Amino acid sequence: MGGTAVQDVEMPSANLPQPSILVIEDDHALNGQIAQLLGSRGYHTHQCFEGESGLLSAVSHRFDLILLDVLLPKLNGFEILNRLRKTHQTPVMMLTACGAEEERITGYSRGADDYVPKPFNFTELVLRIEALLRRSRGSHDTRSDLDTMEVGKLRLDRTSLSVVYGDVDVSLTQIQFRLLWVLVLHQGEALSKPYLYQVVLEKEFSRYDRSLDMHLSRVRRKLVNAGMAADRLQTVHGKGYCFL
Repeated sequence: MGGTAVQDVEMPSANLPQPSILVIEDDHALNGQIAQLLGSRGYHTHQCFEGESGLLSAVSHRFDLILLDVLLPKLNGFEILNRLRKTHQTPVMMLTACGAEEERITGYSRGADDYVPKPFNFTELVLRIEALLRRSRGSHDTRSDLDTMEVGKLRLDRTSLSVVYGDVDVSLTQIQFRLLWVLVLHQGEALSKPYLYQVVLEKEFSRYDRSLDMHLSRVRRKLVNAGMAADRLQTVHGKGYCFL
């Protein structure tokens, strides 16, 4: 893999804050090489080496670009991208040793912005990073996030924080609503407690903190009282919570 002749790559503009880039790559040597290269070009970098910590970093900090490997431990790159795109539109460049066309199609269909097969030349990588950053920083994201969701008899409105099950209004606090919204948004997926702490409670996970458990218990009780089956909102032992 080439790492030469990067001197001709244009430095980030001094008129904008230096971009911050998250590198999610389980190959420690390659991750370090990329971070060192980007650091020498004036970028701020943050490194992760497996899927779960990468997703947590992606949703809990603001990055201008994410370099995302496909084959990762715990959560693969496609799973990370799928979850990330439900709440964030951070530009993502996929890095993978899988060069098959179907892999690229999968990445683009799930919201990837660019796709770089390994092995890659470092000069080309930096040029493509520069091009993607120019596109993303030079335009505003006009995608409108969902304001309402409806799953069966359950209806949620994020603008008014209102929840209705059938014909019954369900009164939730702001945190309870956010918790339910995220779980419904990821329907059928078991979301880990560390992830929910970052996205819902906006703080680091602690195994001694029972606040998330209490919020979920109250949300479940209110929905059950409105007529929803209790097993729609499940505790997945060893993983987290899931809305079915």
